[in-house]
Amino acid sequence: MRQRTLHMVGNSHLDPVWLWPWQEGYQEARATFWSAIHRLQEYPDFVFTCDQVVLLSWVEEQDPELFEQIRKRVAEGRWVMTGGWWVEPDCNMPGGESFVRQGLYGQRYLHDRFGVTSSVGMNVDPFGHNAMLPAILRGQRMDTYTFLRPGPHESDLDGTAFWWEAPDGSRVLAYRIPFEYCSPPGDVAHQTEKSLGQLDRSLGDVMIFYGVGNHGGGPTKANIESIHRHDQRGSYGNMIMSSPRRYFDELVARRGPDGMAQLPVWRDDLQHHASGCYSSHSGIKQWVRRTQAALLSAERWAAIGSVTHNREYPRDELEHAWKQLLFNQFHDILPGSAIEHAYDDARDQLGEAVAIAKRIITRVHNLIARDVAVPFEDGTQPVLVFNPHPWPVVSEVELQYGVQPTGVHVVDADGGLVPSQPIQSVATTNDKGRGAVVFRAELPPLGYRLYRLRPGTAVPGPAWSGTAPGALTASETVLENDLLRIELDPSTGWLTSLLDKRTGVDAVAGARGEHTQVSDDPTDTWGHGVVSYAWPGEAMRTTRIVLRESGPERARLRVERSWGRSTMTEEFILRQGAAEVEVRVTIDWREQAHLLKLRFPVALTDPEATYEIPFGTLRRPVDAAEEPGQSWVDLTGTVDGVPAGLAVVNNAKHAYDVSPAHADVSPSIGITAVRSPVYSWHDPRLLDPDGFYSFQDQGVQRFSYLLVPHAGDWREAGLSRRAAELGALPRAMLESFHDGVLPSADGYAADGGGQVMITAVKGWEDGDADAPDLIVRAVETTGAPARARLELSVLDRVIEADFGPSQIRTFRVPRDPEQPIQEVDLLEWPVDGAIGGEAASGAAAVGG
Repeated sequence: MRQRTLHMVGNSHLDPVWLWPWQEGYQEARATFWSAIHRLQEYPDFVFTCDQVVLLSWVEEQDPELFEQIRKRVAEGRWVMTGGWWVEPDCNMPGGESFVRQGLYGQRYLHDRFGVTSSVGMNVDPFGHNAMLPAILRGQRMDTYTFLRPGPHESDLDGTAFWWEAPDGSRVLAYRIPFEYCSPPGDVAHQTEKSLGQLDRSLGDVMIFYGVGNHGGGPTKANIESIHRHDQRGSYGNMIMSSPRRYFDELVARRGPDGMAQLPVWRDDLQHHASGCYSSHSGIKQWVRRTQAALLSAERWAAIGSVTHNREYPRDELEHAWKQLLFNQFHDILPGSAIEHAYDDARDQLGEAVAIAKRIITRVHNLIARDVAVPFEDGTQPVLVFNPHPWPVVSEVELQYGVQPTGVHVVDADGGLVPSQPIQSVATTNDKGRGAVVFRAELPPLGYRLYRLRPGTAVPGPAWSGTAPGALTASETVLENDLLRIELDPSTGWLTSLLDKRTGVDAVAGARGEHTQVSDDPTDTWGHGVVSYAWPGEAMRTTRIVLRESGPERARLRVERSWGRSTMTEEFILRQGAAEVEVRVTIDWREQAHLLKLRFPVALTDPEATYEIPFGTLRRPVDAAEEPGQSWVDLTGTVDGVPAGLAVVNNAKHAYDVSPAHADVSPSIGITAVRSPVYSWHDPRLLDPDGFYSFQDQGVQRFSYLLVPHAGDWREAGLSRRAAELGALPRAMLESFHDGVLPSADGYAADGGGQVMITAVKGWEDGDADAPDLIVRAVETTGAPARARLELSVLDRVIEADFGPSQIRTFRVPRDPEQPIQEVDLLEWPVDGAIGGEAASGAAAVGG
């Protein structure tokens, strides 16, 4: 046993928000870091491991003396930076670009303030880890990863150290922390014994974490002195003060290439722990999704405005907004496990980020709009519609207008009639000039198009603009266009048919099972111990079906339901020419300790399930397990031997299951729409029957989903693009008449709409903010190799590149056409390892 070395990693996990507000975490960061400095002064061999860059930024703000002490200890190598991310976020629900920004701002802060970057990824406390993380970590110059959950009892993962491989083939050397990442303040014997009991003994030397955590604190004198005492006695082997980087380097050196090759390889996500966190607190999930979309749009338009109108790129504004978002993706905020008052702060901070994004977007849109030529036409109202996506989008635009008592119809810039119809105004006044219209906009990629509102109803005869309208019919049970026909059962309010006319296949007809499922939910906020929420339950009662709209552009059927004191409305919208059904949901939830599943039964044989995850997709079993996902889930099988599938895309939820057929029920996709546990209730604590508690998700919430039938290959349905469009709608703005140098329609960046999707267009983080080079990032979305042509017409430049399956690539595009386009990593530094001309620091060569 004496030959075994235990690398004792002194750390202090600090939740900046959990059972306390961020203001308390702000103070505790200072207290904890002073404690670490004092231990470093008292014990010459002590090493402190630090992650979560936000804590360092807080200390920099409030205590310059402490910050300078930290600098000195970093320089001598005893204060070790790990993690490299702004916070330890939830590692399932943020979007791919959010994970990029965790490292972009975290690693750049470390390099700017301390001259180092982290080479070890570290997320000790999140409740699961998505399968694309190795690719993201490698792109941020981290080659190793430490985590705690899922534990040995929660996963089929064997061993302690292993290679973790992403769908694109990227690998990191991963280490599952045994037992716990923090310890009591006294003797470390219990921590050490419990850790050794969970270790893979074939590994040899191991890494054990210690130090008071969660509310901060860090290693204590008693911790450190007990390590010295046990090492002297040889109680457990050699015990050394160490860090994750030192442990990984020595593991690689000791085992050699052959030994490292013998480590197991894990090619999957790392789940499950606390499955209820995928659905707890609907509000924070929706706020984060909304903020992500707003900031990505703001970056794109800010980058365009910096080129087209020589406006300074708002780098500082965007950085502040992104950091507000990243902070609120912390693993006790986004999962819904913090105290109730923490969500007041989260709402305010995310609202600030959205407000910043809206100001940036509006500013650039108006710069562009004033330069568009808009000829005078008496009695009309010009409208410019902006598309935030770098591919062509055909979308409905709902617009409120005034001073038109006879209503309006819509034409394009050439006078061609555009499909439109009146809708209910949001204003309920006696002003007969106020009204609202919905019309179809066909928009260039990341660009705009000019339309006009003309007074009165459409005059028959003129040529239609764009795609000619097709047949659209509607009744209180049937909606039908040229591509789809849906039929509802008037008693249940759910689909009895969803016929795809392109294939003649109906993936719903004959499917058995309720659409709504209300269940008692006695589980705690985290859903500890929950594998599945696909429980028996009661269906909501359908109380009314109303045909709200039936026009040339769309039909809208409203279904109202109730259960207990709660109500739900679903408005089914079928647009002419659309290959999907949009459903807008409003839930007024008044139940405590209950959950609501929305279930989508299908008539598919031998179905297979695919989930969207950050920057990728993942096949999962059809086993009713509660699973995390991004915006969509697909179920594909056959109907009478013919391949067919149904995908459900949504803009607010992350908790899914795909359940097999059983008894009298067909296979189905489930979305956990609402859970209402007590805030921050953690098993095994029992609720006091006489206590007073606050329950989550009380009141009104709204979200939308799409039903997308397809011919048996989800890759052909463009699901990630549909999800992006649902989450970030085009923006329409009323405009005036004026001369201008810009045409009536234009686009600034395009990815071709194929396998490779642009996910970011932004200003480069380095260089002059007055005229930054542009950054373009794209990802392969289908799991197959592809050749991509990415057109950045705003700079008159083209990127032609090969992408491997699920590969993420990032390019720096100089404004100077004489300078070559350069591939960079996710930190926006050259992929050759240079950092602004310096050699990259820190990482051992552990690629597998």
